Amino acid sequence: MLNSVAVIALEDVAAFELGVLAEVFGTDRTEDGLPAHDFTVCTVDGGPVRTRSGFGLSPHADLGPVAHADLVAVPAHLVDTHVPTAVLDALRRAVDRGAYVLSVCSGAFILGQAGLLDDRVCTTHWRHVDELQRLHPRAKVQCNSLYVADGPVLTSAGTAAGIDACLHLVRQEYGSATATRLARRMVVPPHRDGGQAQYVEAPIPATPDAATLEPVLEWLMGHLDRPITVDAMAERAGMSPRTFARRFRAETGTTAHDWLTNQRVLLARRLLEETRLSVEQVAGRAGFGDAAALRHHFVRRVGATPHSYRSTFRDRGQPPLAAPPGLDTLSAS
Repeated sequence: MLNSVAVIALEDVAAFELGVLAEVFGTDRTEDGLPAHDFTVCTVDGGPVRTRSGFGLSPHADLGPVAHADLVAVPAHLVDTHVPTAVLDALRRAVDRGAYVLSVCSGAFILGQAGLLDDRVCTTHWRHVDELQRLHPRAKVQCNSLYVADGPVLTSAGTAAGIDACLHLVRQEYGSATATRLARRMVVPPHRDGGQAQYVEAPIPATPDAATLEPVLEWLMGHLDRPITVDAMAERAGMSPRTFARRFRAETGTTAHDWLTNQRVLLARRLLEETRLSVEQVAGRAGFGDAAALRHHFVRRVGATPHSYRSTFRDRGQPPLAAPPGLDTLSAS
């Protein structure tokens, strides 16, 4: 069973992400019938460290408890944090003896420095996935996962995803009923659908970046509600369909169909966030035709349904059926 938890805190540790670990594993809820854990916050020498929020943190111990903990957790730190050799060795030994090792957000970079992500599936915050992959090319970085468990190593995305990963571990060790009861006590969902894609900031680009095709792409951006074929795009560009397809991939890195679908999804996201148009109306404005087609492409690219995305991100201050400035041009010829 998961009896002891050791959290490693280095200089400039993220206070909230450390708090996530303390909330799940370090809070005594035995009166509610929930399991208790021997919870220890450790620093390299047992001395205080500064948090990224500016206040100091006094730990329970040095790295001693890490050697025996059932779970060793690493909160978020700065991506370029210098990690002492003693910490890296302690993390490796924890995995070697069969303990769980869990990172929250950018804590994955510390696991990477220890070599624990090599040949493992992992994740981190969407802003850092490319950097994690660059620094650790043998890691199998998933850009859309809220959390990943690969053997004893668990990695998670941003702040709330750390809770998801912790609840996953509780569910695995104690069962679904315990994890659900703990989630209710914390007033969080026991499980979240979708992935990180729905949280990635993805504004509609103001100017398409394609030298030869820029006039065509600008025209497309203003006519996303229209049925548009690749042949029609090619005709507007004054090229044969074959030449247009080759030029399009060369200048944008993708196919015309994929690019157009992505722009329509981006527009649908904006409409769902900023208006009270119905999902059917959003589908029409974004060029999908109907709600079923919108849902199909939206789930594939965003990882959530249009309805669930709207309930999470819509601006409640928008008036009924209001459209963002400039979107009235979508119906212009």
